Amino acid sequence: MHVTSEQRLDDGVLERAFTLGDIPGFLWTPETASASAPVPLILLGHPTLGLGRMYPRLVARARHSAAEGFATATIELPGSGDRPGWPALDQARTDLRRAMQAGLPVPDETVDALILPLVDRAVPEWQAALDLFLSLPEIDGPVGYSGGVISIGVRLAVVEPRIRAAGLFAGSLVPRVMFEEARQVTIPLHVLLQWDDEGNDRQASLDLFDAFGSKEKSLHANMGGHTGVPQHAGDSAARFFTRHLK
Repeated sequence: MHVTSEQRLDDGVLERAFTLGDIPGFLWTPETASASAPVPLILLGHPTLGLGRMYPRLVARARHSAAEGFATATIELPGSGDRPGWPALDQARTDLRRAMQAGLPVPDETVDALILPLVDRAVPEWQAALDLFLSLPEIDGPVGYSGGVISIGVRLAVVEPRIRAAGLFAGSLVPRVMFEEARQVTIPLHVLLQWDDEGNDRQASLDLFDAFGSKEKSLHANMGGHTGVPQHAGDSAARFFTRHLK
């Protein structure tokens, strides 16, 4: 990990911007974190808008988590932000926008082209980053995953045993094949659904929740659109991670 900048935020949270190979990311640790008192870690997922655009929301989530005693970290997704372009992904995004602007159902092949290659690339990168984070003396397990592209969270929950609990946001398109993977998920889940999410297939989100194989899973549905997540939803997620990671 090459640290490119480091600053102490006004609440004592240490923020480190870094690169892992050509992958940029951020790591936030609470003021109390040290080699003698390591803290659990939450991986912060995010949509494919780039870390630059997502930074205000990510740092707010990180500071909230630090107040609860967690370190948090995130990495840039493939084909997003300052990472090299990905023409096939860009074309899938264009096809998605065209369908949505025309008020048409998004074809399954567009969803597959947009999400499945992203999952295949992003999940091994998250695992490599997790190797790095857990090698730091101030961070210890267990590990949680929170938010972002829900299919990435599903795949990580299946293949990464170090992740012990996940908070997922049912706000992105899900390929049909991911429902089979969802049946293999066994860790505790806290799933957030915005009932009036303009870009989300509500029934598909409900079907995905039903498919999860976890014995402990809860669905938290709130009225409002994609960006209208109420404050109490974040508080509920924080309590979920405190129960399962501490």
